[in-house]
Amino acid sequence: MAIDFCPGSKKFKEPQPENLKCPSCGREVEMWTDEIQRACPHCKKIILRKQEGATCLDWCRYAKECVGQDTYDNYMQNKAITTKQKLIEEMEAYFGSDTKRITHAKNVMHFAEEILKQEQADWHIVIPASILHDIGIKVAEKKYGSSAGLYQEKEGPVIARKILAKLSFKKEDIEEICGIIAHHHSPGVIHTLNFKALYDADWMVNLKDEADTKDKNKLEKTIDKIFLTETGKKIAQKIYL
Repeated sequence: MAIDFCPGSKKFKEPQPENLKCPSCGREVEMWTDEIQRACPHCKKIILRKQEGATCLDWCRYAKECVGQDTYDNYMQNKAITTKQKLIEEMEAYFGSDTKRITHAKNVMHFAEEILKQEQADWHIVIPASILHDIGIKVAEKKYGSSAGLYQEKEGPVIARKILAKLSFKKEDIEEICGIIAHHHSPGVIHTLNFKALYDADWMVNLKDEADTKDKNKLEKTIDKIFLTETGKKIAQKIYL
């Protein structure tokens, strides 16, 4: 249960009422400043408070005690959904009319989410990396006349870092995500499970264009050689074999 005294700041909390517009029916709904979500009394849809940047719930060690486990869990879930959507919007805005690149990023993100259901990698690292992994392609094509992996790896981190900083990612998370982007075509440099999850998700989409999918015996050996996680191998085998 949430308490009225903040153990982090040693001050009493004073929630205030706010009127938020329901995104479903457009009616105004009263929500207190210490609430993360509320059901709209008109259409019954759940309204999730949008979080801009980091709040004390992101860094304070008393966060769960302060607001309660359920509220804290709802906040983190809402933040994850909001962060993913903002990253997608930033990626789409950057690529503009290049629907091929946008579709590829979303497909890689989808497979990354499937891998994360079984592998204990970090969602807040793998999903941003999946959305932004090819973000360097435009600059690579302009500067070098090529979308080759080494050029993507060289140009991508600078662009990704600006997007992640804009969305208030932690410095250490930005560095890890950009490190993965800087090597996403170069296995063997980074050995973390986060890298392996992204690498496998990318190959899940690319395999049909990079390997002979008609020769099943050869393809089975290719999958076993390329994919770095057991979950990635199983998903690839299910799709392609």
